[in-house]
Amino acid sequence: MRAIIIGAGIAGLAAALRLSQIGWDSLIIERAPTRRSGGYGVTFGGIGYDAAERMGILPALLQRAFITEELVYHKPNGERRFSLSRESIAATMGPRSMNILRGDIESVLYERVRDTAEIRFGTTITAVDQDDRAVRVTLSDGGIEHADLLVGADGLHSTTRALVFGPEEDYLLDLEHMVAVYMLDQRPDAIAPGTTGTLSSRGRTVAVISVGDDRNVAFFGYRTKAGTGIRAGGPEKVLPQVYGDLGWVIPETLAGMARADSVYFDTISQVVAPTWSRGRVVLLGDAAWCVTLFAGYGSALAVSGADRLSTELERHGGDIGSALAAWETALRPEVDKKQKLGRRVKGVYAPANPLLLWLTQLPLRLAGLPPVRRYMTRRFIKG
Repeated sequence: MRAIIIGAGIAGLAAALRLSQIGWDSLIIERAPTRRSGGYGVTFGGIGYDAAERMGILPALLQRAFITEELVYHKPNGERRFSLSRESIAATMGPRSMNILRGDIESVLYERVRDTAEIRFGTTITAVDQDDRAVRVTLSDGGIEHADLLVGADGLHSTTRALVFGPEEDYLLDLEHMVAVYMLDQRPDAIAPGTTGTLSSRGRTVAVISVGDDRNVAFFGYRTKAGTGIRAGGPEKVLPQVYGDLGWVIPETLAGMARADSVYFDTISQVVAPTWSRGRVVLLGDAAWCVTLFAGYGSALAVSGADRLSTELERHGGDIGSALAAWETALRPEVDKKQKLGRRVKGVYAPANPLLLWLTQLPLRLAGLPPVRRYMTRRFIKG
């Protein structure tokens, strides 16, 4: 059996690895000319942690995980508002989870996949045709490839989804926020090694996140009106306009954008699709569901989704339709729950009202108290 996978991100690479473990061959098509790195730090746990363990990549992921020694919340002038210690952060996460850079998850998967799957960089999909026997894919280099299954793992703005399921506007739900993320070539002096510093002010959040090995990520998230974020211009123009009145490390962090290898800048949007498969074409990861950073869990869902997809394909043999139906039935309740969480969090993320900001930060303040921290730790252990 053979699969064509569009996208060499976490979902696509995880699918290729898991498919190889059940005896499938895979061809991965990636639009970018080379492998991407960086991204923002994520908490990787839950069903993703379990899937990584089954797939045999958990030890490598744990080696790349980073520990935040202190998470400091700042006032707009840079003064400390409150902080969470390493122990308090661990209590909020639970034992079977880790903090890790998205790019490091991709690196672990790539190292396992590169010798078992063909990867074509700098190539895109331009057309899809399928029947009862196979799916045929036309590529931007003029080639035509045949396979038993096409996996669209090409992210929020999926070309696979547009070609097979319909235009993007039919599936994207704009959550009225923008996000920008890039790697910093040097840590701001005001941020201690191993520390993450963050502040929220009038509908805006910014953070400098230590992600291990003296690497630091700049993260910006702010409120917009639906449909207006991207049209406002690129990050080099927009971020100084939105954050230019703030002090602390903001000027230094914005200056680092000019030296970054790449900047991720996009709307925060969910993908809401009534079905994730049509015939021999299936969507995976953000292309199918994109729960957004408001809910977190996107990387974990991508790995778990790939693991469960291959499990159902193996269980159903050559019956692709039955395998995809069983896979979606098993996974959709978890996705729906995370998407609902993301929509709820939208309302309290980076609130413009100072009182609401204080209320949203109150649980974090409480988590720093030793009695609360011990209670949370016991709850996770019992669970």
